[in-house]
Amino acid sequence: MAFIDNYDFEVLVNEAEKLVLTELGKQLENYDKEICRCGDCVLDMAAMALNSVKPLYRVSLLGTLYASHAMDEEDYAKSIREAVSAAIEKVRKNPSHD
Repeated sequence: MAFIDNYDFEVLVNEAEKLVLTELGKQLENYDKEICRCGDCVLDMAAMALNSVKPLYRVSLLGTLYASHAMDEEDYAKSIREAVSAAIEKVRKNPSHD
């Protein structure tokens, strides 16, 4: 049996992912420049933004409360907004395709 089969990794969640995806949706909705919204480009934007922010992993209710508290901090929210904005611009200038 493989290591991964011995544990329930489904409960391991990065709360930052939800925040980044929500922010990405908001920013793309209001984006005023021409930009590709194909699956590859949007996933690239999400991956770039997620690689730029501090992860907020949790595995329990207590972890959810901790992550929720961290998400409420203005500095963290600002870092999410900035990371998403930078990712959108980078992909806009260099899309995954021709």
